[in-house]
Amino acid sequence: MLDPGQVGVCKVRRGSAGGGLETATFASSVTHIDAMERKPFFHYRPGTPTITLAAPGCSFRCDYCVNFRISQYGRDDESVWNVHPVEADEIVARAAAMGGAVALSYTEPSLAPELTLELARHGRDVGVEVVWKSNGFLTLEAIALCAPAVAAVNIDVKGVDEESHRRLTGASSRPVIEAIRAFREHGTWVEVSTPLIPGVTDPERIAAVLAGISRDIPWHLVRFTPAYRMRDQDPTTPQALAKAADAGRAAGLRYVYVERALGAAGRTTWCPSCQASVLRRGVWSLAENRLEAGHCPDCGTFLEGRW
Repeated sequence: MLDPGQVGVCKVRRGSAGGGLETATFASSVTHIDAMERKPFFHYRPGTPTITLAAPGCSFRCDYCVNFRISQYGRDDESVWNVHPVEADEIVARAAAMGGAVALSYTEPSLAPELTLELARHGRDVGVEVVWKSNGFLTLEAIALCAPAVAAVNIDVKGVDEESHRRLTGASSRPVIEAIRAFREHGTWVEVSTPLIPGVTDPERIAAVLAGISRDIPWHLVRFTPAYRMRDQDPTTPQALAKAADAGRAAGLRYVYVERALGAAGRTTWCPSCQASVLRRGVWSLAENRLEAGHCPDCGTFLEGRW
């Protein structure tokens, strides 16, 4: 509980004089329309147009954050958060008109559960679902609250070594791994992204952890680009990304992706049985979907996903 006037560490809530909480969660710094592939989701409703919002704040303080100007508002003088109010019913109506979904991304959506729940409430009757791009740092109680309202979540797994993860983000990595399991248990579709961060990310260890949860979790390998407090680091090389992708496949993961640096083959979905190309993508868009009700048209194998 926050005292009257006291602001929480994530700068999203403030104690009110009446003993309750004031929130800034029905607001966004962006309203973008793009494809589901850009979230990134490769096994959830391919090609679906998506309205993306960025509610305030983040529970991490990642040294490499490319979105720090909006995620670190209230913590960093360079962060100037220009926002607009969000009316959940209006956003859902726009998404419904285009046959789309609503995504919360760029900042940490779990800090705005009120917004997620309201979007899902309005979306339920018109077929508009809510998806998250999240750091996965939630309690199990928070996941139980939000998961019924979140159709799919892409969780960042930056590392599994506690010391380096805390140094980078200010938080433990264990809840992130627990969140992957918990969201799956609640029926939310889960994909994972891993930026290859110097001195933090060990792809072989992460791949082993993910494969131990499910070999069908799509794993997106993301190129690190110098930003924020890590501007003096070198970007991830294509060779390092290729090596990480090999580590994922060696661990048994069936769907390993690299969106840009390895060309079209790196973002193609291949049938795990016959290796046929079943989904081809542009950099952040769908180019071809050959799946038949989620099955490979060549051998009939079902590919895990929400098609």
